[in-house]
Amino acid sequence: MALTVGIVGLPNAGKSSLFNALSRAGAVVASYPFTTIGPYHGVAPVPDPRLAAVASVTHPDRTIPATVDFVDIAGLVRGAARGEGLGNQFLAHIREVDALAHVVRCFPAPDVPHVEGALDPVRDLEIVETELALADLAVVERELERARTRVKAHDLSAPGDVAVLEEVAAHLQRGIPVRRLPRDAHRDTLLLPLRLLTAKPVVYVANVDDADLPAALSATAVGGYADAQHAPLVTLSAKLEAEAAELSEGEAAEFLRAYGIAEPGLLRLIRLAYEMLGLVTFFTAASKEVRAWPVARGTTAPRAAGKIHTDMERGFIRAEVIGWEVLVKSGSLLTARDRGLVRLEGKDYVVQDGDVILFRFAV
Repeated sequence: MALTVGIVGLPNAGKSSLFNALSRAGAVVASYPFTTIGPYHGVAPVPDPRLAAVASVTHPDRTIPATVDFVDIAGLVRGAARGEGLGNQFLAHIREVDALAHVVRCFPAPDVPHVEGALDPVRDLEIVETELALADLAVVERELERARTRVKAHDLSAPGDVAVLEEVAAHLQRGIPVRRLPRDAHRDTLLLPLRLLTAKPVVYVANVDDADLPAALSATAVGGYADAQHAPLVTLSAKLEAEAAELSEGEAAEFLRAYGIAEPGLLRLIRLAYEMLGLVTFFTAASKEVRAWPVARGTTAPRAAGKIHTDMERGFIRAEVIGWEVLVKSGSLLTARDRGLVRLEGKDYVVQDGDVILFRFAV
């Protein structure tokens, strides 16, 4: 299954520049609204030093990292929930993703028009968040009407559903995103099919001018907003990161260091996106390949085997498991086996982050 992060924000916030840097997929970048109409899809590798560490003792021909799919979604504008600026179409694209990267413009640029006429990052964040909440409110109110009809039909579960939906609607009317509500099993089950926009985890991306790096003083207000939303913040210059993405790894590092950037903001964003999706990584170390596999936290060994091939899940016998650090310290898989450090796990084993696994299965 592809796990995706949608890049959202107002037009001209730098979403497509960020997407290009993440995926090098070449989404169109221009200084007028709605340059991006259809969503662009790109894949970004997840930086993980454990992959190289495992490869250092298994000596494969190639290493394959885990990836996160990013989707560049056209800019939303005030009134998007009512269909302004092709809003209904763009909101439908957002419903398909698993998490959001909300890009907000924190740089002045006279040659790049602002759809609201002036720079105000917090206002811009609130515009997009309000449109998402209004779109969710419309969905919840439709579901609420259905639940009230079920009450009249004497559906015993309907009154409880009505109470939950009324509570959610009240929060959305106050601009409170669904992700901020305390976890509740009944509510979560009821809302899951609705694919609410404000239920998706979010990371805020403050897109600053390269002159503001590394201090990024213009993102201070955005940081306060992110803190209030209990959401992470990444501060970067999408233009600078896109330029660096066109260079070799060594050249990019030198280029960014000239601006006082020790680590690309892209790497922080990718890691945060991966964490927001609730993923853990296990590794396979075949003779020619070391590969990182993303799975949802709580995945059992047979389901993890099915990530590689459905036949492996159907014919699962057992898993040979060793933590990546234990393997690296042992120096080789053979040595680890000789020392009794490789565990045999059955169908109920829950995969842990950093496991190196060999699956045994019958065809």
